[in-house]
Amino acid sequence: MLTTTRTSGRPWDGIVPESEQAIYRKTGWGTPAGLGKRPALLIIDVQYRSMSEKPMPIEEAIQTLPTSCGEYGWRAVPHIAKLRAAFRALGAPIIYPYVAPKGPQNRGQFETKVPGVMRVPPHAYEFVAEVAPAQGDILIPKYQASAFHGTPLASHLVGLGVDTLIVTGCTTSGCVRATVIDACALNFRVAVPEDAVYDRSQVSHAVNLFDMASKYADVMPTSNLLEALENGGAMP
Repeated sequence: MLTTTRTSGRPWDGIVPESEQAIYRKTGWGTPAGLGKRPALLIIDVQYRSMSEKPMPIEEAIQTLPTSCGEYGWRAVPHIAKLRAAFRALGAPIIYPYVAPKGPQNRGQFETKVPGVMRVPPHAYEFVAEVAPAQGDILIPKYQASAFHGTPLASHLVGLGVDTLIVTGCTTSGCVRATVIDACALNFRVAVPEDAVYDRSQVSHAVNLFDMASKYADVMPTSNLLEALENGGAMP
């Protein structure tokens, strides 16, 4: 029987059985990779469409915005803001892959599976003010889950000499995960701050963090990641 009771500090504890976690540990899955020397921050899809215009429970938020993650998104915003401030101080790249407005011309299989995305009003595509782009940031419209698919993201990263991606935003199980997998496949080091990503399902959020931590990225709280950035990439 699945339980969602947390037994320790990791988001997946009490959701992924300890017996299964032990198997991963025994065989070396989840070995920390660490950060490189040239990180970039990705803020993925942090638009009002993914969280609603103000903090509210998800059950209320989806009444007007079916794509909303409600309060789960708003809980992540302060952590994203801290990382954005840290990257500003470092002079490091900040990149905003974002959901481009949907219309008949770009309707695809995903929109067939999730028709609610076609009912999002234009103003909901705006960036959340607390973490909105500033002059000099890179904006990348996207039409698929991965920020790499059909976009110039990889070209930007190569041109900037980036070797590490810090991935924030939403959803943990969708666009974040797809981007993380592609980044790992392209041999970028990847870190995911567990409290700066969000999802409409908290079980899916936790399980996908566990899976990414096991295979594709270093997963940690924002506070630990900020400490690592201050230490030139050395993990606390």
